[in-house]
Amino acid sequence: MSGRWARAMLTAYRFAGAAAYPLVGPYVAWRTSRGKEDRNRRRERYGVAGRPRPEGPVIWIHAASVGETIAVVPLVESILDYGVNIVLTTGTVTSAQVADERLGDRIIHQYVPLDLKPAVSRFLDHWQPDLAIIAESEIWPMTILELGARRVPQVLVNGRLSDRSFTSWKKRANIAEALFENLAHVVAQSDIDGERFRSLGARPVTVSGNLKVDTAPPPVDDRALATLRRQIGTRPTWAAISTHDGEEVVAAEVHATLHKRHHGLLTIVVPRHPDRAEALAAQISGMGLKVARRSKGDRIVADTDILLGDTIGEMGLYLRLTEIAFVGRSLTSEGGQNPLEPAMLDTAVLAGRNVQNFREAYQRLIDSGGAKLVRDRDMLAGAVHFLLTNEVARHEMMAAGAATVDEMRGALARTLKSLEPYIQPLVVKSRLKGANGR
Repeated sequence: MSGRWARAMLTAYRFAGAAAYPLVGPYVAWRTSRGKEDRNRRRERYGVAGRPRPEGPVIWIHAASVGETIAVVPLVESILDYGVNIVLTTGTVTSAQVADERLGDRIIHQYVPLDLKPAVSRFLDHWQPDLAIIAESEIWPMTILELGARRVPQVLVNGRLSDRSFTSWKKRANIAEALFENLAHVVAQSDIDGERFRSLGARPVTVSGNLKVDTAPPPVDDRALATLRRQIGTRPTWAAISTHDGEEVVAAEVHATLHKRHHGLLTIVVPRHPDRAEALAAQISGMGLKVARRSKGDRIVADTDILLGDTIGEMGLYLRLTEIAFVGRSLTSEGGQNPLEPAMLDTAVLAGRNVQNFREAYQRLIDSGGAKLVRDRDMLAGAVHFLLTNEVARHEMMAAGAATVDEMRGALARTLKSLEPYIQPLVVKSRLKGANGR
């Protein structure tokens, strides 16, 4: 496949739309369904702006979901200090809520337009961004091509490529190169990610580390925390967080195995998708276990077995109720979830072996003794039992995890240094406009 042919296909994609050429990256329309839309703002998905464009330079920052949004908050706050306008787009209702809670009216939030030419063009015609900053692994061909055609610099920050994505792109190397050459800079999470982007044709590429390390610990409502702590009392606890299908049952089975050995044991289960809570509660209750649902305000009483954390935005609450956390999407699903939040909150981290999406973070935690990987349900039960029984070992593991997170910090400063050549001209432009306006 020649580079000329690849560019021709991308040009056809630009005019035909993503559905006409599904091999190039993800077609994202499906991601906006399944209950993830704000119906009152649906028109934003088609590029129809919900707000007027502010005067002066505008930086467009995109973060797909909750994890990416939390990761870019410190970056957004640092850029706001320069006095430049920011339009932040996200892809889900929950990430929009996070943006509102943490950034408020300091930024303009919009839902990201579908990766279709009419929607993207309409969005860009209105906002006319001077710089586009994309977080993590959001490779949207139509958007990238349209920004490139308008000569808007595009920087991918906290960039990563999963094993699966990299393998897929390598099969279409010429297409990848024709697409990635539109990026002005890639700031990758790790050396492995950096090499992958370089091999696909991205230039220049620098490595920053993971922006998620430089975020603040997840917040908590102190009153809610005090209430739950009173209800739990001195009972031993452990948590299974960010769980995916099948892992909640594993956690319940571990509880059933351990509760006779550890009198009063309370297991906290926090599914990644709380909309599954009704079915999960029925399933776990069917195992003979008593479930208290956080979303319904159920009290934790003496015979409560499982606290089902079926709420959004309360991870900081659940993690502060325990010193042991199994991080999901790692036993029955693949890729893993972020282990940094539990580690920074002095929690001993356990996970399955399928943690490819957070490979470097887990490797650092494992090397320091802050995390341990388990093979299956029985090994998880053994690890939880050991940590509940051995206070010294548990506290050593907790301290090692927190220290490792501290050692990994610095990604924000390195990312800002990479962005400086693109942001500084906008700062000058903004100040000049302000001076002329006066």
